[in-house]
Amino acid sequence: MPRSMHLLRLVTLGALGALAILPARAWPQRTPLTVERLVATPSLSGTTPVSPTWSPDSRSLAFLWNDRAQAARDLFLVDRDGGALRRLTNAAGGDEAAGPVSGFAWLPDAAALVVVRGGDLWRITLSGTRAERLTQDGGGKSDVAVSPDGRWISFLRDGDLWLLPAAGGAVVRATRVGVPPVGTVPLGTYFRRDVEIGSATWGGDAPAYAWSPDSRTIAVHHVDRRGVRRTGVPYYLGDTAVLNVLRRGMPGDDNEMRRVGLYDVAAGRLSLLDIPEPAVRRIVDYGWSPRGELLIDQESDDAIDRWLFLTDAGGALRTIWHDHRESRIYNAIASTWHPDGRRVVITGDLEDRYRLYAITPGDSVPQALTPARSDVDGGAVPVAATRALYYTSTDPTPSERHIWRIGARGAPQRLTTRPGIHTPYPSPDGTALAYVHTDDVTPPELYVGRADAAAAARRVTTSPPAEFATQPWIRGRYVSFPSRTGGFTLHARILVPPGLDSARKYPVLFGPVYSNTVRNRWAGLYGTVQQMLAIEHGYIVVQVDVRGSTGYGRDFREKFLMDWGGGDLDDLESAVDYMKSLPFVDGDRMGIWGSSYGGTLTVYSLFKKPGVFRAGVAGAPATDPHFFGSDDVAIVRRPQTHPEAFRRGALQYAGNLRDHLLIIHGMQDDVVPFQTTVALAEELMKQGKDFDVAFAPAATHGWTQRPYYARYLLQRLVDHFNRYLGGGANAASAGTGAAR
Repeated sequence: MPRSMHLLRLVTLGALGALAILPARAWPQRTPLTVERLVATPSLSGTTPVSPTWSPDSRSLAFLWNDRAQAARDLFLVDRDGGALRRLTNAAGGDEAAGPVSGFAWLPDAAALVVVRGGDLWRITLSGTRAERLTQDGGGKSDVAVSPDGRWISFLRDGDLWLLPAAGGAVVRATRVGVPPVGTVPLGTYFRRDVEIGSATWGGDAPAYAWSPDSRTIAVHHVDRRGVRRTGVPYYLGDTAVLNVLRRGMPGDDNEMRRVGLYDVAAGRLSLLDIPEPAVRRIVDYGWSPRGELLIDQESDDAIDRWLFLTDAGGALRTIWHDHRESRIYNAIASTWHPDGRRVVITGDLEDRYRLYAITPGDSVPQALTPARSDVDGGAVPVAATRALYYTSTDPTPSERHIWRIGARGAPQRLTTRPGIHTPYPSPDGTALAYVHTDDVTPPELYVGRADAAAAARRVTTSPPAEFATQPWIRGRYVSFPSRTGGFTLHARILVPPGLDSARKYPVLFGPVYSNTVRNRWAGLYGTVQQMLAIEHGYIVVQVDVRGSTGYGRDFREKFLMDWGGGDLDDLESAVDYMKSLPFVDGDRMGIWGSSYGGTLTVYSLFKKPGVFRAGVAGAPATDPHFFGSDDVAIVRRPQTHPEAFRRGALQYAGNLRDHLLIIHGMQDDVVPFQTTVALAEELMKQGKDFDVAFAPAATHGWTQRPYYARYLLQRLVDHFNRYLGGGANAASAGTGAAR
């Protein structure tokens, strides 16, 4: 054993070993965690509050939530000090405006809001006692906004931008670009309109549209998919089988055309800007300065190049900055205007870590605003009133995200101290701060308080039902150890069963495996599944940040380029070695599971490192790079330029399978086509291998989205591991587990 591993083992045995000898905590009478309960309604972990949005006068915060743990969200309002919480709509009520709220926007006077309910627009006062219906035609309205001067209410429908006079009048279809989808079955990621004002299929947080400060121009994100290849996905649940046609490209294909256009409100005219190479570059973001200049952030689909452009209402583009690096992969970048209205602030990977940089148009050298020791996560949030920038950072630990602020004097200041993940929403006047917080045992909740005392913020929401508090939820233990290859230090998150007995041996489940999993957060349904596997079935649950993850430096992140199913498998095996060094771990009973790239890791681990894991469950595994998406050129490049990357398919290793594999796949998956699992199954059968497949006829890439699919498929996952790893009521054993 290497000396470094030995020292880390001693340190961690101190932490985990102390936990192991503690008596089991006595919990109130509780209902056991089952797959059935995890997917049932009301949700055991509640409904997450979303879209916190301050009123223009900073006195109130509106957000969408359901306080009964149901899926349909209502509009809620809370004062700036976190008090006087009230509901403005009632999704379960019988009033005329009943139904869930899908979006909202403040009117400039802060006296009322415009909301989207049941496909129509309503104006609701802050008391919630008066709801005025503004439209009567229903339909799929979305992305509601109000012009800065308050004259217009805008929204999207049928792929176009629409305008409604706020003072009353007829609805105006501002643009006429929308073209319906080519497909007939409305399922999947790629079931999108052929042309629309809206978001791209993949990549970027660019808004669908944005009003200029003077309300005279609307910048729009225009997407044209008519040049993307057509792909057929068979659908079997109708009266007859049909071939659903979708626009889906492969690596090396041209992508959808992503442009920015300017709509002249007075003239009623849309003009598309001459954006360079829109079929191979994405729009990361765009936004107006207080002076009416439009910033456009564009990146190549392969992440190698990035450009910043400025334009005015006239539409002439000028480049203010360009960056190039061949080794980039998926890039977590962002941009906005500095609070001073003159400079641009970007999140970029120009050095070892993601940092905030200020760029002055005309000066090509970005100035770093944040420290080099940690990564900025996402974009900065500017507050013009106080000349401040808010952001989240991996400082002080990569498993957490804390809120920091850069004030007028330029020195970053940490605002939050509670362990976990925080997302900031500062008020327009800069004196109040709302944030959503989550940790290992706490689903996301909303807090509101003073910006200069964020740690003392008041909790606004309690989302889970009372049943949640009766469960013995497990806090993660965060450890580190050396990788077998590359000289990296790896990080892992470990959940151990309550009342763990250090004299016995426990099976270990790695999963869901993926990059960027070692986070102190409540991870939705999969996070609840992890807890159930530990609490009810006696597994030690482990997640590892394999190479490609953020928080550990650029070299570690970019080692993933064209090397999936390579060094990342070494990272997982390094974690297996570490777990085997613990006295209460049964090294012969190791399992692995994950979905999408996590399914890829599972298949490749069992194929290329047989015997490391006794059993694996691979959900929607991407096993053939030829069927990756056109956005995946950021990790695989193109077959025309890097053909070697496309010789890494899994079928060539299928003959190595000797462990127990279950593949789960939705037949309507258009992200990782079900066809690839069919091809893999064919090869495994040719090789005479024993394996299992569970499919869901109408499931897409997110195969747990429908409760009945989630119930069936997750139970298959649990049964698979209990069968081959001996989990369940007798998970811990005095020996080394059952025979293979």
